[in-house]
Amino acid sequence: MIEIQEKAVATTGPSGYGPGEVPEWEYYSKCIQCGLCLNACPTYRELGLEMDSPRGRIYQIIQVGRGRLPLGESFVRHIDSCLDCRACETACPSGVEYGRLVESARAQISRNYPRPGIGRRVRHLFFELIPDRRKLNRLGTLLWLFQKSGAEAIIRKSAILKLFSKRLGNVVALSPRMEKPFFTERLGQVVKPEGEIRYRVAFFAGCIANLAFARLNDATVRVLARNGCEVVIPKAQGCCGALHVHAGIRDRARELAKQNIQAFLDGGFDFFITNAAGCGSVMKEYPLLFEHEDHEYYERAREFSSRLRDVMEFLADIEFDRNFGAIRARATYQDPCHLGHAQRIRSAPRQLLAAIPGLEFVELKESEVCCGSAGIYNVVQNEMAERLLKSKMQRVDETGAELILTANPGCLLQLRAGVSRSSRKRRVLHVVELLDEAYAVNKKTR
Repeated sequence: MIEIQEKAVATTGPSGYGPGEVPEWEYYSKCIQCGLCLNACPTYRELGLEMDSPRGRIYQIIQVGRGRLPLGESFVRHIDSCLDCRACETACPSGVEYGRLVESARAQISRNYPRPGIGRRVRHLFFELIPDRRKLNRLGTLLWLFQKSGAEAIIRKSAILKLFSKRLGNVVALSPRMEKPFFTERLGQVVKPEGEIRYRVAFFAGCIANLAFARLNDATVRVLARNGCEVVIPKAQGCCGALHVHAGIRDRARELAKQNIQAFLDGGFDFFITNAAGCGSVMKEYPLLFEHEDHEYYERAREFSSRLRDVMEFLADIEFDRNFGAIRARATYQDPCHLGHAQRIRSAPRQLLAAIPGLEFVELKESEVCCGSAGIYNVVQNEMAERLLKSKMQRVDETGAELILTANPGCLLQLRAGVSRSSRKRRVLHVVELLDEAYAVNKKTR
């Protein structure tokens, strides 16, 4: 067991952290080093290394704060290897807010650790690109043309990628399919409900999801309208900032949070709805971005987060329309980490799936274990992500399911990459897409 000293113990030098947000004693002192988090942690399960476990990372966070460990390559490597899946929070008997700690540590790394030149430049370009709607649309159009022309398929099937590295081939397999027309064309629209208005909701469309999951967004709007929602798609909304938060780029995340708070909060909506577990988790935690920075926005962020709902959470909480047509298939469900662990939403998707006639649902063993997606983790930490995906697909094979269901775009990409390497034909869908299909079947059979 790693011993955490009392707060009063003197440091051996000045803090290894710089100015800005740092992990706080109030939160890391809750860790009693019991070790119940170990088996819940995907990286510890794979590597068996204490420094790649939640309590090991907390120990390192404390040592950097006390000046006993430099904010250097070793510390960065172990913090970077964390998926930030929050499974340790579910397992922890002491209520340690591990996500808060690791994200603060990453903020310090982002500010104070000079990453290698090319890596730093690529990160900067990526994190500045995704919130820029016009640039993202242009890139999406180029990718769509590349995919539509067949050039991408030819390269994937050829030996070209293997000449570079296996990892490059893995990463290319994760690339999302661009879906025209992009959902950005629907920003600013108001969709009337089927029947009387029960709720007036604002739909959060995301950033990359507007291009790569446009049909998922369409399906979400249809399902909401089917359930008596007037759906407004605010034009001024933008990227939620989740990837920035997870990477420690908190100043930019605050700017994006303010944009969304302004776009949604004063519209007179009953709820704000998202279909992305990762986005929803961060948006529900927007107050954490402002608790030490801006009191006015802290209060507005609290009001914003109080009205935010995952689409499945929302549907399960209302008297949802159960007039589904039959879907005769065997299905299983992978819990997205930021839905199950961060938002503690587990029963809602299963409740919705249980209402679909003809669907044979089989629980997935270790459904709560991360699939390896974790934002851009499967790109920057591809070897570990591949190990986790292999284990996940073995569990899927045990179910014999034809449908693999989940509730987060990143998980959809990761699981589709896993399916693409198998000879078995399976579909990977968001739960709300299956609900939309079941409603469509009902209409056809009337």
